Amino acid sequence: MDGISRDPEADKLRRRLQREHQARLEAEQIAEHGLRELYEKQLQLQLLESIADAANGAATVADGLSFTVSSVCQYTGWQIGHAYLTGHVEGEARLRSAAIWHYADEQRFHHFRQVTEAMEFPPGFGLPGRVLSSGTPAWIADISQAPEFCRVDAAGEAGLRAAAAFPVLAGSEVVGVLEFFANCVLEPDETLLHLMAQIGVQMGRVVERKRAEEQLIDAFHDPLTGLPNRALFSDRLSRAVARCNRHREAAFAVLFIDLDRFKLVNDSLGHLAGDLLIIQVATRLGGCLRQTDTLARMGGDEFTILLDCIGNPEAPVRVAERLLESLEPPFLINGEQLYISASIGIAPSELGYESAEEILRHADLAMYRAKTLGKHRFELFDHSLHELAVGRLTLETRLRNALQNGEFVVHYQPIVDISSGEMVGVEALVRWQVPGGELIYPGDFIQVAEDTGLILPLGLWVLREACRRVARWHHELPGQLPLTVSINLSARQFAQHDLVPQVGAIIAETGIPAGCVHLEITESVSMADSERTIIVLQQLHDLGVRISIDDFGTGYSSLSYLHRFRLDVLKIDRSFMIQLDQCPEALQIVQTILSLARNLGLEVVAEGVETQRHLMILKSLGCDFGQGYYFARPLPESALIALLRERPPPLGHTGTDPEVFVTPLA
Repeated sequence: MDGISRDPEADKLRRRLQREHQARLEAEQIAEHGLRELYEKQLQLQLLESIADAANGAATVADGLSFTVSSVCQYTGWQIGHAYLTGHVEGEARLRSAAIWHYADEQRFHHFRQVTEAMEFPPGFGLPGRVLSSGTPAWIADISQAPEFCRVDAAGEAGLRAAAAFPVLAGSEVVGVLEFFANCVLEPDETLLHLMAQIGVQMGRVVERKRAEEQLIDAFHDPLTGLPNRALFSDRLSRAVARCNRHREAAFAVLFIDLDRFKLVNDSLGHLAGDLLIIQVATRLGGCLRQTDTLARMGGDEFTILLDCIGNPEAPVRVAERLLESLEPPFLINGEQLYISASIGIAPSELGYESAEEILRHADLAMYRAKTLGKHRFELFDHSLHELAVGRLTLETRLRNALQNGEFVVHYQPIVDISSGEMVGVEALVRWQVPGGELIYPGDFIQVAEDTGLILPLGLWVLREACRRVARWHHELPGQLPLTVSINLSARQFAQHDLVPQVGAIIAETGIPAGCVHLEITESVSMADSERTIIVLQQLHDLGVRISIDDFGTGYSSLSYLHRFRLDVLKIDRSFMIQLDQCPEALQIVQTILSLARNLGLEVVAEGVETQRHLMILKSLGCDFGQGYYFARPLPESALIALLRERPPPLGHTGTDPEVFVTPLA
């Protein structure tokens, strides 16, 4: 025996104890691992819950992303967290820095941040671009070994080694990317990848919700000024109407505001300047109101105001006065001072309304009246304005029908050589011959025709008809001197891009000598776009047509345009002729116009010659031509032809009472 006692039972017991000890160790390890996993799960759950709570309560997407980036960095221990948002350039998605960062060492990471924020990542470019393109996470274990990482130098300077980026998904759309960096090499962590995928989806829902909120705001607000738009204003106005109908003491008023001459700003300085002006106007208007009032932009240069719950019927007037005063100081737009005024219409609820559309329409009518009465003022609606509007609409309909039915006729007023008394031309003047005998004069319908655009077909018809008739007179009355025909061009006609071809076509079609056609434009029309006017007048002259300035002395009366424009005739406005023999100032003005015309080589036609005294003064002053009731009223074609065939003594040069030529032909 070797002296060592071996007890089989003891060995068996030892082995059993060893196995039990090992089992306990393994059980403890399993329990510890389970506890660690449970703890990790709890941390992950807490992270997700905290991000969800913060995101749902965030006022903006940026707030939600900022909290998420900081929370993830704290959870993982990564040194840098950063967020991108997706934008679009020419239809292609691009990632740009949202300027949302988390890091502790500002000095260390400052340059890396500058480099990152200066870059833009299209799909497939750089780490963020890979995520944008694939919609899945991307991980770089060691940046120094990844040549495709485009910021490798800046990352190396900052001591960054590993990088990971995760998509923020709204459905399948990548709306942003979260990017993180560590200062050591890190292999991909599947658990973390799964966790970040959940966070990305959570943040994507926030983006979707904020988008929906913004779209809802956009649907009811003006994108330029941020003011309520027509839809939101109409909704609030409808509520005010309903409330007032239930409780009469809940009075309110609507103000309709239209800026005066705003189109001139757009045309001269451009639409960007116009937009800046609109924004500043909105600010000034809003400063005149209470918080309970609603200021809305209806579009263009139109604003509306709902003054709710007004206790004093004078309140709308006082508000309108404040609004006009607020616009009086100049606006500074791109370094230039601009002045703008407004026309305001007021419709108070006390008139009784059943709908928002009705009171808004009435405020609009009152604004239109303020504009026609001189602008930079306000007008209160009354029911006569409604009657005028109805009458205007009826007139427009009748005008359209009259054009279709051929109810317009042309009358001709003689133009006379003052020195000889011979008729040398006529002015073509349109009349509306209503079936049944009524004759309507231009003053009752021309403005409506201008406003509706009906002046274009009407003016073209007058031009063609007058040229056709006068060409026929030349053929049928060969003994007469070829008469000229003067035809007015409206502002809309003159602005047409094809005016010159139209005139040329009518001259060729009717066979009238081009030199017999005198086209008349007013001073205001000629100055609306002086550069274009120069070109158009030259083109008309090239056709052989002569140009007259009508109503001279009542518009700009600018010597510069008389020198620059190709003109042939000045027509002195009849307002000067009325007082010619009564007012020294009127005589002085006529003398000045005649002297100016002679120096410029222009002929002069005096309109409104109504007495022999007028004729004698004009003759003594050396005026070329006259036109007016002293010679003859505007005549229908048949009466004018009769006058030409009879070949009476020179008009105004006999001892006969001029009424001989007026009364029978009236």
